Order: sequence, then C-alpha cells, then structure tokens
Amino acid sequence: MMTLEDFEEAEGESAAPIEMLENYFSAHGWAYDRNADDEIVANVKGSWTEYELRGVWRDEDRVLQFLALPDIKVPEEKRSAIYEAIGLVNEQLWIGHFELWSASGILLFRHAALLEGDEPAMSLTQTETLIESAIDECERYYPVFQFVLWGGKTPREAIAAALIETQGEA
Repeated sequence: MMTLEDFEEAEGESAAPIEMLENYFSAHGWAYDRNADDEIVANVKGSWTEYELRGVWRDEDRVLQFLALPDIKVPEEKRSAIYEAIGLVNEQLWIGHFELWSASGILLFRHAALLEGDEPAMSLTQTETLIESAIDECERYYPVFQFVLWGGKTPREAIAAALIETQGEA
C-alpha cells in the first residue's frame, strides 16, 4: 500500500492511468476496487456527501474517463430544472462538466483525459489535478443542485445563493 508521503515523493514519475489512480486512492487511504484492468472505483467522503470516483480506461481511444458521482438522483419532475442548472454551471467550468444520465436520473461530473503514445501514462500532477478538480467542482456545486431539487429555488436563484463569497470565519 502506498502512503501519501510515498505518493508525494514520486513527483515526476508516471504510470499507466488506472495504476496511477490506484496509487493516489491508496495513498489517501480511500476504499477502492479494481473492477478490471481498465476500471477502478473509489469512495470518498466530501463535505456534503460521499462521492463515488470512477476511472475507466479505453485503450483503443487512449482516453481515461473520470467520473465523480455525488449521491444525487433527480426525480423525473425536477429534470428540466436540473438540466437548466447544469447548463448554467457548465458555463463556469474550465475542466470537465456535469451531466444527467437520462435513463437513471443520476447526476455526475465527468472529465476525459486524452493520453498519447504507445505506453500512455499519467503523471502525478495530472492525477492530482484530475481527481482534485472533480471533487472540488462537486463540492462547490452540490448546494446548487440541492437548492433546485429540495429548496424550491430556480436554477439562477440556486447559483446566486450557493456561490456567495463569504468573508472570514464564523
């Protein structure tokens, strides 16, 4: 098992995408499962909810799909409002995007990393950026989706309420 110190000392090193995700999850002490050589799933507790983190490697395309699934399932009657909220949120993102799976109503954050070469590898920096940006965006926008789903707010009201910049600490 890799420790966080081991992982941090590995700066400049690279590994196959799923192996690098496994090293990161292990170093942080997060529970994970390797479903196959090309897929890994971890669970991590955030401030608002627990997130399922899923990495899926598609060798034929040289693409790593990284998904962060907050525990949000959207009922049919709220989907049009959530689609609007997703559109407004995605306008603000530089990396990755939120989407709603129409068949199941599951909300998720997804990012794809294209890795070139015969032996595609991810660096420590790429791995940290991929995982941390996904978790950060989920944490940042989770309240927006909750305000729309359960707070009776419009998507614009939810964004305004959730993204208030606070000064100092309480």
